[in-house]
Amino acid sequence: MKVPFLDLQAHHAPLRAEIDHAIAQVIDAGAFAGGPWVADFERDFAAYCGCEYAIGVGNGTDALWLALLACDIGAGDEVITVPSTFMATAEAITYSGAKPVFVDIDQHSYTMDPSQVEAAITSKTKAIIPVHLFGQTADMDAILELAHARGLVVIEDAAQAHGAEYKGRKAGTLGDVGCFSFYPGKNLGAFGEAGGVITNDALINEKIRALRDHGQVRKYHHTLVGWNCRMDGIQGAVLRIKLKHLDRANALRRQHAAEYNSAFQHLEGVVVPAEAEWGKHVYHVYALRVPDRDTAMAHLTEAGIGCGIHYPIPVHLQEAYRDLGYGRGTFKVSERTSHEFLSLPMYPELSAEQVRAVINVVEEALAAPALN
Repeated sequence: MKVPFLDLQAHHAPLRAEIDHAIAQVIDAGAFAGGPWVADFERDFAAYCGCEYAIGVGNGTDALWLALLACDIGAGDEVITVPSTFMATAEAITYSGAKPVFVDIDQHSYTMDPSQVEAAITSKTKAIIPVHLFGQTADMDAILELAHARGLVVIEDAAQAHGAEYKGRKAGTLGDVGCFSFYPGKNLGAFGEAGGVITNDALINEKIRALRDHGQVRKYHHTLVGWNCRMDGIQGAVLRIKLKHLDRANALRRQHAAEYNSAFQHLEGVVVPAEAEWGKHVYHVYALRVPDRDTAMAHLTEAGIGCGIHYPIPVHLQEAYRDLGYGRGTFKVSERTSHEFLSLPMYPELSAEQVRAVINVVEEALAAPALN
């Protein structure tokens, strides 16, 4: 049986009639850039997350960048984050004018190791961006305690953590600002590029709303130098519909992950993803750690099982950040896991037969002589 890595057609099919109707309404109203459907989604998403404000923007990178600008992060500042993440986390810091400073991840949660943060703080440090990787929140109490003691802003990169929880609170609501991507393959995905910012701070909300629309507080009245980072009306309409199904979809992801874990946890040399004691993992990505990833991937691909890698080169070793001066071996956990992570099919619509097919092929792959 062939199992795709991601199946958006299966995801959208049950919602197609409702989505088609909503898109037709946007077309009939001509409300393509911002507008009432975006405002409705912002209201619903804020309520879902349990915060005061949600602001729709063009994509997840915009969300991070505008959050940094709204928190007055700029030239000469330093922002602490992790190298085991998608490039956008660091890019947003760079484009704000600040410098990314990396600390390693915890070997179990794959999120920021709080014990390494204090040593990275300098007189130039202004913010910390923990990344809620693969659908699991970072250890936020430890990070927030340190940030509050040093007067630092905390911006959560929750691009992979829609609906994830930390001690009963939704990802994105723990720090000063939470940033989301609604890229189509996310747990909550749009029909193209879209992102969002959430906060309980009225001033940050006002600044981001102005910054996303050329710095306007009203038409042709520009209080800030902003940019065009608005969310499209069609994306707001689609996301509002899909938000109603997010909790059920996340529950199915957790069910599939439990079945994978049960099957794989006894395989020699394999590390299954662990759910941290502090939170609720929503498995945007299900990443095993395996001893010989290339051989395992070749076996899965030949058998028709979709698979992927998140992320093969940590950000500190990317050519784009060579000038930061981090050498190989600086962040051992991030570097080791980058060679071991193997991402398996993970989406709500996986059938029992598909899950069993993935399990069977993975077991075969990891039993191959080259992997022992």
